[in-house]
Parts: sequence; structure tokens; C-alpha cells
Amino acid sequence: MYALCGAFLKAFKERVESQERRPSTLKNYVLVCRLVIRVFGKNRLVSDLGQKDWRKLRAIMAKKWGPKTLHDEMVRTIVPFNWAFDADLLPAPVKFGVSFDLPSEKTLMEHRNKRGEQMFEAHEIRTMLGAAGPALRAMIMLGINCGFGNADIAALPMSALDLERGWVSHPRVKTAVKRRCKLFPETVEALREWLVVRPEPMNPEHGQLVFITNKKHAWSSEDGTLNPLSLEMKKLVTKLGLDKGRVRRPTFYDLRHTTQTIGDECGDYLAVRAVMGHKGKNDISDVYRERMSDARLEKVAATIRGWLFDGHEDGTPDVLQFGQAQ
Repeated sequence: MYALCGAFLKAFKERVESQERRPSTLKNYVLVCRLVIRVFGKNRLVSDLGQKDWRKLRAIMAKKWGPKTLHDEMVRTIVPFNWAFDADLLPAPVKFGVSFDLPSEKTLMEHRNKRGEQMFEAHEIRTMLGAAGPALRAMIMLGINCGFGNADIAALPMSALDLERGWVSHPRVKTAVKRRCKLFPETVEALREWLVVRPEPMNPEHGQLVFITNKKHAWSSEDGTLNPLSLEMKKLVTKLGLDKGRVRRPTFYDLRHTTQTIGDECGDYLAVRAVMGHKGKNDISDVYRERMSDARLEKVAATIRGWLFDGHEDGTPDVLQFGQAQ
């Protein structure tokens, strides 16, 4: 077991070094392999594994995680064994059987329904903008304006920004799908305010990154630590009490859900998909579609901006008062 996991992780690390896979994904597989070795034993032969073993592993995982995370971790568990067979390290495919079946679509949907909507309301976002510091404020603006996730924020280079014209163009980190987004005037303002106080990074390799932490590091979890953006967002949400009355605490990634949900109201599904960096499954049109007109992308931005800022009557400050927030 130990040898199989070691061989898989070594091969995966080579893909990371060639920049074909992400370090964070390698980290996830390391954790999975550790769990498998702990449960089965480092010297256990793969050929000795039976339904009782897979049932035991699944029970341990199900006790630790909810249905969605359980599904993802089970998929990751299967990958090293399938890889080992393809790499001729195993004489036959591993039979996981019914004892290691993935949670059903119905179970996943029921779990999602119990968690409630994974998005922010406009007044909640405005409240966060008023309370956040320059860096997090600019990140929140990119999150709702462009559907940026944590990895997108951490990897965003200066070259992706055109603040004079109000655009950001950078492929989605997770899929490498090219994306372009029209920036709100408020997003441009937030970015400008941040860049004035942005510290110089400790590592020269991070010199072109838009966002640098107060400790002069990248906003990334690639070093094995918890994602700094997730931690800062957690602090802000808790401080403002935005987690009250919810089944789960809102996260930065919920801004991406909000962008999709509100953006869809513009009526141009393909334009929203272009902003989000999504790629349709088996959609040959994506192969032939080379670009999206600025007018369509601007319509998406205008729809979200109107929802976020126009006509609010809850007393939250105008976003143009950013500079007054600490």
C-alpha cells in the first residue's frame, strides 16, 4: 500500500513541477493517501483488499465528512488505484464494489437543500465592503463583479488589469478557461486604493501578483497552510454576524455563487458563462467560439452592479465611501 501511494504521489509531483497540475491538488492526494495507509496499513497488499475493507474506509470517511466532501474524497481515493493499474503496477483493476459506492445524486441534493442558499444578499455584501480593509475589499469586489474564487484572487497578476478601461482578463486558475470581465467603477476604485498600500513581496517571484499579505507573502495555500483568504473572510463574516441564522458559515466562494445567480438575470447565459470561466461539457460550440463581445460582458456587469448598489434603503454606505472604511 505504501509503495503504491508513494509511486502515485511521485508521479503526480512531476506533473506539478511541469505545471500541469496544481500544488493544492497534490496536497489533497497526500492527505487521501495518508488516510488509506492509516486504515489499511502500510504493508497491506492491494490484492488482499476486500469489501469489508472498503466498507470500513467508507464508514470512517462518512463519519468525518458530509455527503459532498465525502463524494469528493472518495473520488480522490479511487484515483491512485486506477492510476496504478494503468501504470502496470497492478495486474488487475481494483474492485471497489458496492461497499464503496459514492453518495447518490439524491443524497447530495438533499444535503445541499439543507444547507440553504450559498450566496450573499446585496446588503450583506455592502456591509462587508464597509467593514473590510483595502485588500479584502478589493477581493470582495472581484468576487462579486467577476466571480473570482480564492485561487483566482491569489494568482491574479498585474498584467491582467486594465484599470484605465475597466477590464480584467485572466484565465480561470482551476480550468485555464480564458475569461474577461468588465469592472464596476467601484471595483476599479477599490483596486486603486489597494495598490497604493500594497506591500512589496518578500519573494521576488510574487512581484507581479496583485495581492500580497501584510506579512509580504502571496495569498495562497500552496505551502500547505490554511488559505489566508478563507481565514480573513471567516473573521469578517463572524465579526459582522453574517453567519447568524444560517446552517453554514458563508465563505468567500459564495460570492461566486452570487455572481452566477444574479448574472443570469441579464438573460445572456453564454456571456455569464464567459465571465465565470465555465466550459460546457461536450459543447463543440466552445471549441469554435473565439471571443465574446464587450457589449455582452458589460451587460452582465451592469446587471450585477444594479442589483448590488442601486436603490438600497437599508442605510449601508455608498461604495464610493470606501476610503473612509478601516
